[in-house]
Amino acid sequence: MANIKIVLRKNMIRKDGRIPLALRISENYKTNYKWLGQYVFEKDWDKNAGMAKNSHPNSQQLNIFLMKKMVEANNLFFHSEDRVTPKQIKQKLKGARGQKSFFELAAERIMEKYERGIFSVAKGDLSILYNIEEFLNFKRTKRKSAIIEDIKERRLKRISNARRNKYVWMDGVEHFKKSKALSFRDIDEVFINKYKTFCYSYLGQKTRTITNQLILIRTLFNLAIKQGIIDQKYYPFAGDKEKIRIGSGNKVGLSVEEVEKIEQLKLEENTSIWHTHNIWLFSFYFAGIRISDVVKMKWSDFKDDRLYYVMNKNEKALSLKIPLKAEKILNYYKKEKHLNKGFVFPFLRNTNPKDAEQIYIKTKSATKVFNKCLKLIATECGIEKNLSNHIARHSFGNIAGDRIHPLMLQKLYRHSDLKTTLNYQANFMHRDADEALDEVINF
Repeated sequence: MANIKIVLRKNMIRKDGRIPLALRISENYKTNYKWLGQYVFEKDWDKNAGMAKNSHPNSQQLNIFLMKKMVEANNLFFHSEDRVTPKQIKQKLKGARGQKSFFELAAERIMEKYERGIFSVAKGDLSILYNIEEFLNFKRTKRKSAIIEDIKERRLKRISNARRNKYVWMDGVEHFKKSKALSFRDIDEVFINKYKTFCYSYLGQKTRTITNQLILIRTLFNLAIKQGIIDQKYYPFAGDKEKIRIGSGNKVGLSVEEVEKIEQLKLEENTSIWHTHNIWLFSFYFAGIRISDVVKMKWSDFKDDRLYYVMNKNEKALSLKIPLKAEKILNYYKKEKHLNKGFVFPFLRNTNPKDAEQIYIKTKSATKVFNKCLKLIATECGIEKNLSNHIARHSFGNIAGDRIHPLMLQKLYRHSDLKTTLNYQANFMHRDADEALDEVINF
């Protein structure tokens, strides 16, 4: 039997301290929340009764509203002819089909990602919504040149504010939850083509960045079709309509000689550049583990001279022996093991290990420092390639070349599909092509 209750969503507390109310619909360990558009202070809420206390200035009117919502939800569940799930009840409570806007559905999805701790995806998706909103404003104005500088200024201000204050980010989600500015019917091939031109010409975005935005639009369209918000016939990515193509690009890794130069570089201990040097090499020694995952590694991840590693991107587990070179780096940090709250490296030293969002923010901040320091390291080593966080992975692939069997590389890279490994490694397997080229021109 479904459990229906009105609850506070404490993880969504507003800047003024008020907390949103939601209808929680649970059954068989599956839970969905229907936002009610009402906010209360925790001191004014009776969680056991599921209603506002008398201390709330409008407790009587609010409780009548909440009671109506409870009755509506219970009627949908108990008096429906067909079996309904919590998700279907949530959808029916939203009203007639097709009424939910693109922005509303997107905001819901962003909050789901946020609540699951997938902050990078949530914040990236929110940034895309702002781009689409700017595009709608751009379409409505006649003075195109005047709005471009405004768009750039607003984007920079949003980014700056979001870095300093998480409530600004939350306000953005709330803004799109209430927006009816864009329906799914509005998004057709013409809309998409104009949006791509806007991103390229006015926002100065690269092809891959634009592709990522189209992928989000496609994902939301599929979700809207599944929920009955829009009919399949309006899907703009079907058949001969808009095609999303992901270009692979050229991946460039360091050579053995260049990695050796980095290994031999002498730096002052306990400086930012020294830590960056250690972390980049540590990533390389473990087949190019993502730098953001290295920062979050704990001493508990190492057992019996092995690393038991779970990749944050896809939650895949892997066990690797600790190479001697990596062990040497670990020995540096064992001296301060008691200072870092269980983390190997010091960048999360002042972070609450249970606060996932704080860890995300500090990790992102650290990776920006790394990229700056890596530029200095490249200069010191005379490396002309773009030395960045992710090039550790490319460098491992470049040195592996075609010397290691693809199945073993698939395991080291934590790829789900061998085809992904082959496509990735194709960037670094040059011997056959080089020999074929020599066969033709060396006459």
